[in-house]
Amino acid sequence: MGLYPQAVESYYSELIYPVISMVQRCIASFFPFAIGDLLYTLLVIYVIKEVVIFISKTKKDKDAYLLFALRSINFMLIIYLSFKVLWGLNYSRPQINEQLQISKKPYQKEQLLRLSSLFIDKLEKLGKAIGDTSVNYTIEELQDRAATSYNILAVKQPLFEYKYHAVKPVVSGWLTSKLGIEGYYNPLSGEANINTKLPEFVLPFVVCHEMAHQVGVAREDEANLVGYLTAVHSEDIQFRYSAYYNMLRYVLFEIRMKYPEDYNVLITQIPQQVIDHFKQEREFWAKYNGSMSVYMGKTFDKILKLNNQQKGINSYQDIVLWLVNYHEKELAVLN
Repeated sequence: MGLYPQAVESYYSELIYPVISMVQRCIASFFPFAIGDLLYTLLVIYVIKEVVIFISKTKKDKDAYLLFALRSINFMLIIYLSFKVLWGLNYSRPQINEQLQISKKPYQKEQLLRLSSLFIDKLEKLGKAIGDTSVNYTIEELQDRAATSYNILAVKQPLFEYKYHAVKPVVSGWLTSKLGIEGYYNPLSGEANINTKLPEFVLPFVVCHEMAHQVGVAREDEANLVGYLTAVHSEDIQFRYSAYYNMLRYVLFEIRMKYPEDYNVLITQIPQQVIDHFKQEREFWAKYNGSMSVYMGKTFDKILKLNNQQKGINSYQDIVLWLVNYHEKELAVLN
């Protein structure tokens, strides 16, 4: 079925998955902790138990090894098919920018530089409005504000409709931070799991990004786009700041890789408050993120490539192309 994107969109993403997702989140909402992590733990315990039993008790002949191999393959197929049915087929739907009518037209250098200036200007104005009153929201407050923003946009685009909240803090913020993870979606339970140890100015966008996965946006670049649109249209100034801040990171990275001379000039124009937040975020990851994050990054890269994202973790950068096209009219009038 995954070979036919339009069929996936019409029958799975628009009909089957919304029912699955709402049932999952409705069940998950009754639990104050991430039940998906519990399910993962039980799966790991089951695998370890089966391996230990095989090693310690099974008579070691050719048939025993063959039976164990077949049972292992069966188990992996069940997990794989469950993943696809519960959520994974969303990777095969048509690109979300088509529904949002955002072009993929290649951008010019000048457009990219203007986009950075636009975001810097937005952040400077929002930063002055926020001042020293930055709020450290609870996970429930982040969830409620993000859901409100989603449903505001759902009036014009049903894609954003969000019912039954299921946003949970990760079980171990220390381990999650050590692995370099901001948040993740759990297909087994339909929960969006958030690393609440993150700096408060990062969290609103991360919540919107993970909730995008809950509404059926599987690809990372597309979840970034949906998360950005949701956060930037929020009535909450903290959410708008977080959206521009997180997107400025991608834009600056793109400029640094392609136009290093312009990057060196651009960074001198960034407001001190934003610079301080970059520094705070860098110090956060330096505190937690060890060599394991490199391994996890490579692993996640493989996972993405297996799910129709041939650029792997580099697919996160595709958001820049859509941001330029989304803001094309605003960029055209900038000097």
